[in-house]
Amino acid sequence: MSSAEAQPYSDLPRSYHRWKWRILLSFCGFYLFLYLGRFNFWPVAPLVQEDLALSHIEIGIINALLLWGFGLGDLVHGRLAEAYGLRLWILGGAVLTTVLNWITSYGTSALSIAIPWGIAGFVNAACWSPGISMISQWWPRRDRGMAMGILGTATGGAMLLMWWVSGTVGAEFGWRAAFRYPPLIITVLGVAFFLLVRDRPGDLGLPEYVEDDEVSATPEALAPERLRGMGPYRELLSNPRFQLASHVKGLENVVRYGLTTWVPIYYFTEGGLSIESTILVTLLLPLGYLIAPPVSGVISDRLLHSARRPMVIVSCIISAIVLVGIALAPPFNVALGGALLLVGGVSMGLSPISTVAVDIAGRRMSGTAAGLLDAHGYAYAGLQAVVFSVILDMTGSPWPVVFLAMAATRIVAAGMMWRVKV
Repeated sequence: MSSAEAQPYSDLPRSYHRWKWRILLSFCGFYLFLYLGRFNFWPVAPLVQEDLALSHIEIGIINALLLWGFGLGDLVHGRLAEAYGLRLWILGGAVLTTVLNWITSYGTSALSIAIPWGIAGFVNAACWSPGISMISQWWPRRDRGMAMGILGTATGGAMLLMWWVSGTVGAEFGWRAAFRYPPLIITVLGVAFFLLVRDRPGDLGLPEYVEDDEVSATPEALAPERLRGMGPYRELLSNPRFQLASHVKGLENVVRYGLTTWVPIYYFTEGGLSIESTILVTLLLPLGYLIAPPVSGVISDRLLHSARRPMVIVSCIISAIVLVGIALAPPFNVALGGALLLVGGVSMGLSPISTVAVDIAGRRMSGTAAGLLDAHGYAYAGLQAVVFSVILDMTGSPWPVVFLAMAATRIVAAGMMWRVKV
């Protein structure tokens, strides 16, 4: 980015603003289908468990390896994509996600599923932080909450679409089909995305925006030599606000992925629902994820002057209350369970914690920041899969304890976020 090329955001040409929307909506359209090759194990997990006679611990390990694989990928993909090309890295992640899903579909044991599934998580991560970096090149902090909120709707929609498509395919044609055919869409859309977008305005001869918000302008003013090689890692990991935000993201993922991991099995086994009924009830959780993010982004940008902290804390408090409700409600009460899952999904979707990372890092370190934050998230998410599986298998399936533990993490996260002034 050259200061000679940069212009105030309000002075940028109309073509710039057309392209910023093209970048955002193209990535959202691509990402809408990406979970068909990442989280598609969750809705068919009861079928896999029944077919291969797997324990809760084995299911937990399979989930943990996917999540930890994704987290490991997050540590490197953002920085590598910043160096070698954002859209190229995303295309590679899309193709390899499809390949690893096919390999996973031939598994006959926990081990033969878990290993390729963990690698699938690693390659799939190449599609996240480079995309966040690309958006940050085109959207300054003043409008970034809205842009990331729209992306949040796409990720919520991706969860909803995956739950429906993978669950339906698994119920109709068997769980192996859910790993083979829906993920083919990811490669097709990855190629289309590569052709439709460009990494930065300069790739099209357009001027860059001038960041006029101090929170993001400060890291963008760092000397270029400080951002070479491992420099972005040093800058971010020595920043107390970024460290706290990363752990808040981790605790958030304990709940976000704890619910999606265990809720289907909870209602299937404890509530006595069929796989079709389980999928219908649990669809309300990702539906909530879909609704809330753009609302949160607009409130943050317009009413709170790009302050993110209040929305994260509100998300923590409401979701903690919902989790207590899930713990106390009988699992066979489908109407109450569905309502709690919907409100829980909405409350989790209110948290703009991913935007916080980009705001703190600025656009020059945005890919690295998005990856590091997400790596913390998936480290925690994988840990919950193991810890809760041990609790369930070793102590007679005390499901209320699982959901109450999740509620406690939300309270802790709210306390931590109070110290992150962003």
